[in-house]
Formats: sequence, structure tokens, C-alpha cells
Amino acid sequence: MTSPAASNPAFPNEDSTTLILPGPAGALEMIVEAPEAAARPLVAVLCHPLPTEGGTMHNKVVTIAGRALRECGAATVRFNFRGAGASEGTFDDGAGEADDLRAVVAWVRAQRPDAQLWLAGFSFGAYVSLKVAAELAPGMLISIAPPAGRSWEFDAITPPECPWLVIQGEADEVVDPAAVYAWLDELEGLKQKPELVRMPDTSHFFHRRLMDLRGAIKNGIKPHLPAAPPPPHE
Repeated sequence: MTSPAASNPAFPNEDSTTLILPGPAGALEMIVEAPEAAARPLVAVLCHPLPTEGGTMHNKVVTIAGRALRECGAATVRFNFRGAGASEGTFDDGAGEADDLRAVVAWVRAQRPDAQLWLAGFSFGAYVSLKVAAELAPGMLISIAPPAGRSWEFDAITPPECPWLVIQGEADEVVDPAAVYAWLDELEGLKQKPELVRMPDTSHFFHRRLMDLRGAIKNGIKPHLPAAPPPPHE
């Protein structure tokens, strides 16, 4: 378990800081990264793919998504779900991982109460962030290759009311693109439809298409970014 000194880490100002946060199943390992452009009042929390298949917060799709967000002025928080990396606990097929995400979001909101909170996730991470999006009410949701049509109950998900960007590779060999499109088409009662970006000739892990993914994220979030504060007067 974590020490009392690590029980409430402060949100760091320096770039690429690794922190340990007490989570519902033990320590949660996080990396906080500072904006690469003019800072906006925005923190994005990113969720990684399936831990049982090697997914961690260092996954290339997750890191490029974080880079795209930081290039638009957001601070980012990547973290390892229970049982991945230095995070304690064992895999819980989405239920416990949703609790992990709740703990990270609660910490971000306590540390940065004046900032918007956005959620992003890739594959299994997209499922976990979708699972709690209606409850956590982020300012925006980014879902990359959400695994509709696999073993998780997408029909039980309450769609978010915030702006929502969905990015899906059309040559995805893990997530069936047709299942994703059908799921989105069947959603009802949405205040606004998700923006769907279909990327042709693109596999699940966006091999050779990571820069295209970066551009799709930046283009998709641009209309929804909070304004950067004016520079201080000399």
C-alpha cells in the first residue's frame, strides 16, 4: 500500500511526473504531463487498452492521443489500471477499472477545480470511459476504437451528453468496425450525435497511421477547447 505521504499528491507543474495515487484496489500509477502549447484550463484523463493483452498507459495510441491533447493546450493524466505496471490489484473486466477511473477523476477535480475534465480511451479504455461518462459528466469524450460487439455490455451504457468524438479504423482486426457503426446508429435520446471519424486502411493499433490519428484528434477537439487565459500584464 502507499505511504501517508503519497496519499494526496499535488498536481505537478513540471512535465512528465510519475505519481502514485491511492486507488480502490491499492496504488494507482499515473503520469501527469504539462501542455505543449499555451495552457488551457483543461485536464484530459486517458485510459489504456486491455491489460490482459499487454495494454498499459505507455501504449502508442494512448501516448499519441495524449500528445495531440497537449499540443492543443491540455494537461494530460495517463494511468495504469489495477494490475498493470506499478498499479496494485488484479484485472476486473471493466468493473473495478471504472472505479480506478473514478478515483483518478476525483483527484484531478480536487486538484484542478477550475479546469474542464475530459475523458479519452482506446479500445478497452474507451469502454471503461464510456461506462462512467454519463456519471462523471466530462466536458468532452474521445473514444478510439471502442470495442462494441465484443464481450462487454455496450447496450447498458448511458451515452454522454457532452461533445463526443469517435475514431475508428476501417481495417480494424480486433474491433469490428461494422459493429461500432451499428451501435452508434442505434443510440437514442442523444442531445448531439457523436462525431464519427472513419480512418480507411487503418488497423486496430493504427500502425503507420499514428500521425493521422493525432491530426484527427486535434481537428475533432478544436471546436470544443476552452479558451486559453490571456497572458499576464507586465
